[in-house]
Amino acid sequence: MSESLDTDKLEHEVKSMYAAVAESVDAEFHFETGRELAERLGYDPDTLSYVPDEAIDSFAGVGYYFDMADLEPREAVLDLGSGSGMDAFYAAMNVTETGSVTGVDMTPQQVEKANDLAAANGFHNVSFRQGYIEDLPFEDDSFDAVISNGVINLSSEKDRVFEEAHRVLRPGGRLALSDIISEQQLPESIKADADLWAACIGGAEQVDSYTSLIETASFEMEAVRENTEYEFISDQAANACEKYGVKSISLSARKH
Repeated sequence: MSESLDTDKLEHEVKSMYAAVAESVDAEFHFETGRELAERLGYDPDTLSYVPDEAIDSFAGVGYYFDMADLEPREAVLDLGSGSGMDAFYAAMNVTETGSVTGVDMTPQQVEKANDLAAANGFHNVSFRQGYIEDLPFEDDSFDAVISNGVINLSSEKDRVFEEAHRVLRPGGRLALSDIISEQQLPESIKADADLWAACIGGAEQVDSYTSLIETASFEMEAVRENTEYEFISDQAANACEKYGVKSISLSARKH
Protein backbone atom coordinates (compact mmCIF):
# COMPACT_ATOMS: atom_id res chain seq x y z
CA MET A 1 0.00 0.00 0.00
CA SER A 2 1.49 3.34 -0.98
CA GLU A 3 1.85 6.16 1.47
CA SER A 4 -0.46 9.09 0.88
CA LEU A 5 -0.09 12.78 1.46
CA ASP A 6 -2.18 14.25 4.27
CA THR A 7 -3.48 17.32 2.43
CA ASP A 8 -4.81 18.96 5.61
CA LYS A 9 -1.38 18.59 7.20
CA LEU A 10 0.19 19.93 4.01
CA GLU A 11 -1.98 23.05 4.07
CA HIS A 12 -1.08 23.62 7.72
CA GLU A 13 2.65 23.14 7.00
CA VAL A 14 2.59 25.48 4.01
CA LYS A 15 0.61 28.18 5.83
CA SER A 16 2.93 27.94 8.84
CA MET A 17 6.10 28.13 6.74
CA TYR A 18 4.94 31.07 4.64
CA ALA A 19 3.49 32.90 7.63
CA ALA A 20 7.03 32.69 9.00
CA VAL A 21 8.38 34.01 5.69
CA ALA A 22 5.98 36.95 5.97
CA GLU A 23 6.79 37.72 9.59
CA SER A 24 10.50 37.00 9.94
CA VAL A 25 13.25 37.87 7.48
CA ASP A 26 15.91 36.19 9.65
CA ALA A 27 14.41 32.70 10.00
CA GLU A 28 16.13 29.81 8.24
CA PHE A 29 14.24 27.89 5.55
CA HIS A 30 15.02 25.20 2.97
CA PHE A 31 15.27 28.02 0.43
CA GLU A 32 16.78 31.47 0.05
CA THR A 33 14.82 34.70 0.36
CA GLY A 34 15.45 38.36 -0.36
CA ARG A 35 16.96 40.89 -2.75
CA GLU A 36 20.25 39.09 -3.46
CA LEU A 37 18.30 36.02 -4.61
CA ALA A 38 15.95 38.12 -6.77
CA GLU A 39 18.78 39.92 -8.54
CA ARG A 40 20.71 36.71 -9.13
CA LEU A 41 17.62 35.12 -10.70
CA GLY A 42 17.32 38.02 -13.15
CA TYR A 43 15.14 40.73 -11.60
CA ASP A 44 16.14 44.21 -12.74
CA PRO A 45 17.67 46.21 -9.86
CA ASP A 46 16.23 49.50 -11.18
CA THR A 47 12.69 48.09 -11.21
CA LEU A 48 13.24 46.50 -7.78
CA SER A 49 14.11 49.95 -6.42
CA TYR A 50 10.40 50.83 -6.70
CA VAL A 51 9.23 47.65 -4.96
CA PRO A 52 8.66 47.90 -1.18
CA ASP A 53 11.71 46.60 0.71
CA GLU A 54 9.57 44.48 3.03
CA ALA A 55 8.13 42.62 0.04
CA ILE A 56 11.60 41.97 -1.36
CA ASP A 57 12.86 40.75 2.03
CA SER A 58 10.14 38.06 2.02
CA PHE A 59 10.66 37.09 -1.63
CA ALA A 60 10.92 33.29 -1.89
CA GLY A 61 10.65 32.83 -5.65
CA VAL A 62 12.51 30.18 -7.62
CA GLY A 63 13.11 31.88 -10.97
CA TYR A 64 12.56 34.82 -13.29
CA TYR A 65 9.86 34.79 -15.98
CA PHE A 66 8.94 38.44 -16.61
CA ASP A 67 10.72 38.47 -19.97
CA MET A 68 8.43 35.59 -20.95
CA ALA A 69 5.32 37.26 -19.53
CA ASP A 70 5.91 40.35 -21.70
CA LEU A 71 3.51 42.46 -19.63
CA GLU A 72 2.22 45.67 -21.22
CA PRO A 73 0.58 48.87 -19.91
CA ARG A 74 -3.19 48.64 -19.32
CA GLU A 75 -3.12 44.85 -18.81
CA ALA A 76 -4.80 43.03 -15.91
CA VAL A 77 -2.50 40.51 -14.21
CA LEU A 78 -3.20 37.77 -11.66
CA ASP A 79 -0.41 36.46 -9.41
CA LEU A 80 -1.05 32.95 -8.05
CA GLY A 81 0.37 32.48 -4.56
CA SER A 82 1.38 36.11 -4.31
CA GLY A 83 3.00 35.93 -0.86
CA SER A 84 4.14 39.31 0.45
CA GLY A 85 3.66 40.78 -2.99
CA MET A 86 7.06 41.23 -4.59
CA ASP A 87 6.13 39.79 -7.99
CA ALA A 88 2.81 41.65 -7.94
CA PHE A 89 4.54 44.98 -7.26
CA TYR A 90 7.17 44.18 -9.90
CA ALA A 91 4.39 43.37 -12.36
CA ALA A 92 2.71 46.69 -11.50
CA MET A 93 5.81 48.50 -12.72
CA ASN A 94 5.35 46.70 -16.06
CA VAL A 95 1.62 47.36 -16.55
CA THR A 96 1.96 50.90 -15.10
CA GLU A 97 -0.88 52.71 -13.34
CA THR A 98 -3.06 52.11 -16.40
CA GLY A 99 -3.11 48.37 -15.63
CA SER A 100 -3.91 46.33 -12.55
CA VAL A 101 -2.39 43.47 -10.58
CA THR A 102 -4.31 41.14 -8.28
CA GLY A 103 -2.63 38.66 -5.97
CA VAL A 104 -4.27 35.60 -4.42
CA ASP A 105 -2.75 33.68 -1.51
CA MET A 106 -4.10 31.25 1.08
CA THR A 107 -1.94 32.55 3.95
CA PRO A 108 -3.74 35.34 5.89
CA GLN A 109 -0.49 36.89 7.18
CA GLN A 110 0.87 37.21 3.65
CA VAL A 111 -2.33 38.79 2.29
CA GLU A 112 -2.54 41.28 5.16
CA LYS A 113 1.14 42.24 4.83
CA ALA A 114 0.89 42.66 1.05
CA ASN A 115 -2.25 44.82 1.22
CA ASP A 116 -0.63 46.98 3.91
CA LEU A 117 2.46 47.43 1.72
CA ALA A 118 0.33 48.34 -1.30
CA ALA A 119 -1.54 51.00 0.68
CA ALA A 120 1.56 52.39 2.35
CA ASN A 121 3.52 52.66 -0.90
CA GLY A 122 0.88 54.11 -3.20
CA PHE A 123 0.21 51.00 -5.31
CA HIS A 124 -3.46 51.87 -5.91
CA ASN A 125 -3.76 49.37 -8.76
CA VAL A 126 -2.45 46.38 -6.74
CA SER A 127 -4.66 44.36 -4.41
CA PHE A 128 -4.51 40.98 -2.67
CA ARG A 129 -7.21 38.47 -1.78
CA GLN A 130 -7.17 35.39 0.37
CA GLY A 131 -8.12 32.31 -1.59
CA TYR A 132 -7.01 29.05 -3.13
CA ILE A 133 -5.30 28.79 -6.50
CA GLU A 134 -7.31 25.62 -7.15
CA ASP A 135 -10.58 27.55 -6.78
CA LEU A 136 -10.01 31.16 -7.83
CA PRO A 137 -12.51 33.80 -6.63
CA PHE A 138 -12.64 35.55 -10.02
CA GLU A 139 -14.92 35.67 -13.05
CA ASP A 140 -14.15 33.94 -16.36
CA ASP A 141 -12.01 35.91 -18.85
CA SER A 142 -10.88 38.46 -16.24
CA PHE A 143 -7.12 38.70 -16.86
CA ASP A 144 -4.62 39.22 -19.67
CA ALA A 145 -1.84 37.33 -17.90
CA VAL A 146 -1.48 34.87 -15.03
CA ILE A 147 1.90 34.69 -13.28
CA SER A 148 3.25 32.54 -10.44
CA ASN A 149 6.60 31.91 -8.76
CA GLY A 150 7.48 28.72 -6.91
CA VAL A 151 3.93 28.04 -5.77
CA ILE A 152 2.12 25.56 -8.02
CA ASN A 153 4.42 22.72 -6.91
CA LEU A 154 2.87 23.18 -3.44
CA SER A 155 -0.58 22.20 -4.74
CA SER A 156 -1.73 18.59 -4.65
CA GLU A 157 -4.24 19.45 -7.41
CA LYS A 158 -2.04 20.98 -10.11
CA ASP A 159 -4.55 20.05 -12.82
CA ARG A 160 -7.15 22.23 -11.09
CA VAL A 161 -4.68 25.12 -10.83
CA PHE A 162 -4.05 25.16 -14.58
CA GLU A 163 -7.75 24.70 -15.37
CA GLU A 164 -8.57 27.68 -13.17
CA ALA A 165 -5.78 29.79 -14.69
CA HIS A 166 -7.19 28.99 -18.13
CA ARG A 167 -10.73 29.88 -17.02
CA VAL A 168 -9.86 33.34 -15.69
CA LEU A 169 -7.66 34.26 -18.68
CA ARG A 170 -9.08 36.07 -21.67
CA PRO A 171 -8.69 34.38 -25.09
CA GLY A 172 -5.07 34.77 -26.14
CA GLY A 173 -4.02 35.42 -22.54
CA ARG A 174 -0.63 34.25 -21.26
CA LEU A 175 0.53 32.03 -18.46
CA ALA A 176 4.10 32.74 -17.30
CA LEU A 177 5.65 31.16 -14.23
CA SER A 178 8.64 29.73 -12.46
CA ASP A 179 8.34 26.50 -10.50
CA ILE A 180 10.13 23.45 -9.14
CA ILE A 181 10.03 20.24 -11.20
CA SER A 182 11.93 16.95 -11.17
CA GLU A 183 13.70 15.04 -13.91
CA GLN A 184 12.62 11.75 -12.33
CA GLN A 185 9.37 10.65 -10.69
CA LEU A 186 9.72 11.15 -6.94
CA PRO A 187 9.25 8.13 -4.64
CA GLU A 188 6.12 7.89 -2.48
CA SER A 189 8.15 8.43 0.70
CA ILE A 190 9.05 11.95 -0.46
CA LYS A 191 5.62 12.66 -1.96
CA ALA A 192 3.98 11.76 1.37
CA ASP A 193 6.25 14.06 3.42
CA ALA A 194 4.31 17.27 4.10
CA ASP A 195 7.44 19.08 5.28
CA LEU A 196 9.22 18.33 2.01
CA TRP A 197 6.12 19.49 0.11
CA ALA A 198 6.18 22.76 2.04
CA ALA A 199 9.87 23.03 1.15
CA CYS A 200 8.94 22.88 -2.56
CA ILE A 201 10.44 19.40 -2.98
CA GLY A 202 7.73 16.77 -2.39
CA GLY A 203 5.28 18.28 -4.84
CA ALA A 204 7.74 18.58 -7.71
CA GLU A 205 6.09 17.07 -10.76
CA GLN A 206 8.18 15.28 -13.36
CA VAL A 207 8.78 17.92 -16.05
CA ASP A 208 7.00 16.17 -18.92
CA SER A 209 4.03 15.50 -16.69
CA TYR A 210 4.01 19.15 -15.59
CA THR A 211 3.88 20.51 -19.13
CA SER A 212 1.27 17.87 -20.05
CA LEU A 213 -0.99 19.18 -17.27
CA ILE A 214 -0.71 22.65 -18.79
CA GLU A 215 -1.52 21.38 -22.27
CA THR A 216 -4.43 19.29 -20.95
CA ALA A 217 -5.89 22.52 -19.56
CA SER A 218 -5.98 23.78 -23.18
CA PHE A 219 -2.86 25.92 -23.10
CA GLU A 220 -0.33 25.97 -25.90
CA MET A 221 3.20 25.71 -24.53
CA GLU A 222 5.53 28.39 -25.87
CA ALA A 223 8.86 28.12 -24.02
CA VAL A 224 10.56 26.26 -21.15
CA ARG A 225 13.98 27.00 -19.70
CA GLU A 226 15.99 25.91 -16.69
CA ASN A 227 16.92 28.42 -13.98
CA THR A 228 20.49 27.43 -13.26
CA GLU A 229 20.94 30.25 -10.72
CA TYR A 230 18.46 28.71 -8.27
CA GLU A 231 19.53 26.28 -5.57
CA PHE A 232 18.11 24.91 -2.34
CA ILE A 233 20.17 25.49 0.77
CA SER A 234 19.14 22.85 3.35
CA ASP A 235 20.94 19.48 3.20
CA GLN A 236 17.63 17.61 3.05
CA ALA A 237 16.41 19.63 0.08
CA ALA A 238 19.78 19.64 -1.69
CA ASN A 239 20.02 15.84 -1.43
CA ALA A 240 16.63 15.41 -3.08
CA CYS A 241 17.69 17.79 -5.85
CA GLU A 242 20.85 15.81 -6.54
CA LYS A 243 19.18 12.40 -6.41
CA TYR A 244 16.02 13.09 -8.41
CA GLY A 245 17.00 16.06 -10.56
CA VAL A 246 14.75 18.49 -8.71
CA LYS A 247 15.30 21.94 -10.22
CA SER A 248 13.72 25.26 -11.15
CA ILE A 249 12.27 26.09 -14.56
CA SER A 250 10.47 29.06 -16.08
CA LEU A 251 7.87 28.64 -18.79
CA SER A 252 5.27 30.44 -20.83
CA ALA A 253 2.04 29.22 -22.43
CA ARG A 254 -0.93 30.82 -24.14
CA LYS A 255 -4.67 30.26 -23.93
CA HIS A 256 -6.09 29.08 -27.26
